Amino acid sequence: MDDAIAACRILVVDDTDFNRTLIGALLGEAGFQNVVYAKDGFDALTQIAAEAPDLLILDIMMPGMDGFEVCRRLRADHAYADLPVLVQTALSSSDDRNRAFAAGTTDLISKPLDRTELVARVRIHLQNRVLIRDLQTYRARVEGELAMARSMYDHLLPSPSLCAALMDGAGVTLRSHTALSSDLGGDLWGVLPLAGGRFGLFLLDMAGRGVSAALNAFRMHTLIHELAPQLGERPGAFLSELNERAVCLLELGQHATVIYGVVDRAAERFTYAAAAAAPPVLVPPGNAALVFGEGAGPPVGVAAGTRYEERSLPFPPDSALVLHSTAVLETLNGRSGGFAALLRSAAVPDALAGGGDAAFAAVTAALAAAQGDVPLDDHTLVWIGRGGAR
Repeated sequence: MDDAIAACRILVVDDTDFNRTLIGALLGEAGFQNVVYAKDGFDALTQIAAEAPDLLILDIMMPGMDGFEVCRRLRADHAYADLPVLVQTALSSSDDRNRAFAAGTTDLISKPLDRTELVARVRIHLQNRVLIRDLQTYRARVEGELAMARSMYDHLLPSPSLCAALMDGAGVTLRSHTALSSDLGGDLWGVLPLAGGRFGLFLLDMAGRGVSAALNAFRMHTLIHELAPQLGERPGAFLSELNERAVCLLELGQHATVIYGVVDRAAERFTYAAAAAAPPVLVPPGNAALVFGEGAGPPVGVAAGTRYEERSLPFPPDSALVLHSTAVLETLNGRSGGFAALLRSAAVPDALAGGGDAAFAAVTAALAAAQGDVPLDDHTLVWIGRGGAR
């Protein structure tokens, strides 16, 4: 017998000394090592409150408080909702048995007791009990890890003070929308201050979900910041070197989609490189057509020696640049004309005035409505708005 099952606490409740002794002896012979006893229903509830057993063997016919009432009181307390209760009874009618199950009985053991039946039923319900307990422990551990990962994620995102400093120095407004899935994925975005009022901006999405994807995203975040001082000015070289390091860091089958670019207000240009990322979008003022960048290129971490092409988008006054994860497209496409239609509706002078507060709010409201309270995948959208020329 498994040690965990043999050590489970079994409480035998019977008002007859002989019956308690018999049941204890049969369970002891079968290898169960932790059998305790209660003489009636009141004694049982007192002992359960002091130390909850893993299984209860309960006589149904007892003076003072019968087994039906013990079951009802236990099931009324959420703490004992899944406690296995095996009722020993000589009741044979279907009405009596139905009454026992209605009171909260898990299973029935017929009187007179049969050793084989008793041991088999106790063993199977304790096996289920141990399995459920292990699953609950595992779930609690995973939820704890997810909570820790979410906390780490929040600390890695750009702080409001950093965004404010960049907006002041670069003459742009910087806004973001992030929504994490229930099991946490690998989306991250960030900014890298550069000289001359410019800044780098990255958005990455690790393959997979859960804590492993989040940890890989955190590793990639570290690599990005290590490379920033040397290669932050050159997006193509930056992404190529990030790929070389990711190939060594990530295990086979793990990879990331990444876009990294430099926002240069003075040059009115966004220069970037992309690795299988969603294409950046320029939202111009007025009725001008949206300008879509390129998101081509193999993911980061797949093949050493990959070189990423440097591209650029214009960034004129009264416009906005939008970077987003592929989950944003998947969520909005097919709804109200899709993501592009939402951006086109935002591309009017009033909406883009002041850096695009109204336009950003319209797009993120539609996204929040479409993705629901708990999205199936991480969603990231970064909006860089530019006012008129100074």
